[in-house]
Amino acid sequence: MLSILIACLLHVTAAARQTSSVSAGLFASLERLARLVDISYCIGSTGISKPFNCLSRCTEFPNVTLSKTWSTGLFMTDSCGYIAVDETPATAGVAVDSHGAIIVAFRGTYSIADTVIDLSTVPQEYVPYPSQGDGPAHKCTNCTVHMGFFKAWEGAKESVVPELMQLRRMHPSKPIHLVGHSLGGAVACLAALELKTSMGLDNIVVTTFGEPRVGNDGLVDFVDRVFDLNDATNLEKRGYRRLTHTNDPVPLLPPGEWGYKSHAGEIHITKSDLAPNEEDLQLCLGDHDEKCSAGQDSTSQTLARLTAFYESVATSPLRKRGFPTRLKLWQLFFAHRDYFWRLGLCFPGGDPFDWGRGKVSELDMVDMDMENQEL
Repeated sequence: MLSILIACLLHVTAAARQTSSVSAGLFASLERLARLVDISYCIGSTGISKPFNCLSRCTEFPNVTLSKTWSTGLFMTDSCGYIAVDETPATAGVAVDSHGAIIVAFRGTYSIADTVIDLSTVPQEYVPYPSQGDGPAHKCTNCTVHMGFFKAWEGAKESVVPELMQLRRMHPSKPIHLVGHSLGGAVACLAALELKTSMGLDNIVVTTFGEPRVGNDGLVDFVDRVFDLNDATNLEKRGYRRLTHTNDPVPLLPPGEWGYKSHAGEIHITKSDLAPNEEDLQLCLGDHDEKCSAGQDSTSQTLARLTAFYESVATSPLRKRGFPTRLKLWQLFFAHRDYFWRLGLCFPGGDPFDWGRGKVSELDMVDMDMENQEL
């Protein structure tokens, strides 16, 4: 009996150790993927061209070759992104698991205001998952999914899947890395499930940044089983890495009161400002680790965030001047952009608050926001 107790204590201690900071290798991999998903924001604005050219970070990846871009629009039910082949050689300074891969990057939305309002105040109809006729290898019992995210993947699928299947035939040994920020993370989740279960593709790794809740308990259980996220023996080797950031409200939306839940695989960035390092990343256990973003989740906290947003809008000088009040969210919800870098803009001088690419004025930000809405 004593030996069993000691063994259990050792197991708990080992699991606790794994929830500490991440290794340098995993940190480098995640930071690199954050830059790759940042490039996806060029689609719909300044664009990406072959071999791999853009006004964002493309020059940082000389061994990445663009294969395809897609864009179905700018609304929640639409999707944008790119597919590329990464031939970066393994070196001591670059994470091995993030290159020599087929990259599929899903862009998030330009408007954080629209994202937060849609996910917080507009109940979305559930639709069954998987859709009839998919015939997955894994059974998803009583699964329902956010209708907007599901439609976004359905719209992107006809562009993504044929190109991806062709690249897998050309590069059978390369892993497929799906990356997404914000709403793009939700689309990446559904894409990965279909690729693994319905199409039988293996060697898939998913990394999302600020991913909102995608579905109900049934879908969460499905994601956890498909990616083996309930195994706590080696958290760094999980095939799904869901990054969250302290004070970022989006991973806690839509609210749990509406039936939405977060799946496992979370890595939580505990540092509130840029730039984090290895000890600022927390490996989380299960679907609801109180040491991670779940510790910030409550109805009162969610409502407090939204109240702060609406109060800031009401007092904003921009409102009095007739400018779009959604601009205020660039200041209030930096946490949703701050994943290793501040993500989401693709033009020189696109940082209104000096986050690494020069400054633009608040009025210029208004003009750019209005231009994006007109695209």
